[in-house]
Amino acid sequence: MPKIVNHDERREEVVAAARRIILREGIEAATTRAIAKEAGYSNGVLTHYFADKDEILLSALRTSHRRITERLAAKLTGLTGLAALRELLLDNLPMDEERERETGLEIGFWARSLTSPALLRTQREEAADLCLLVRTLLQSAADAGEIADEGLDDTAERLLALVDGLSLHRLLYPDRASRIEEIMLAELDRLRLP
Repeated sequence: MPKIVNHDERREEVVAAARRIILREGIEAATTRAIAKEAGYSNGVLTHYFADKDEILLSALRTSHRRITERLAAKLTGLTGLAALRELLLDNLPMDEERERETGLEIGFWARSLTSPALLRTQREEAADLCLLVRTLLQSAADAGEIADEGLDDTAERLLALVDGLSLHRLLYPDRASRIEEIMLAELDRLRLP
């Protein structure tokens, strides 16, 4: 009798292997050969389940984003306005080992996205979702009288640019960026109405 293969499970194993390699060694190390070896399969198995390496990488990126979204959903339960925004922004900063690895993965994908239309499209879509969430939380804070109800689109962009910049500094210059949480909280305090 032929062996019954769960195709979804096998795809997930390959994606998990790619994600482990990227988190451990960086996106450049995630070759199809390395991914196949990490998953315990031959290269031929990868080509059976994925069109190309970018499809595997795209799946790994989406998996990472899904895990972050699930973690955030739990943290934001019951919170609104500035309290929710604070949790969201702090969770996006690499302040522990898990988030440092996630940030490294994300930054690795930034460079790869510049040469891959599919990755770039996904990056832009998911960045737009995050921006919308930040904008919505800013509006919630404004509606609650916590912050002024003006320039919220620019404020959302500025906060997200600060997250990106602080995250990059944390990975590149850990000695210089030891106060990233304090810097983010100070920026949020500037938004508060007196």
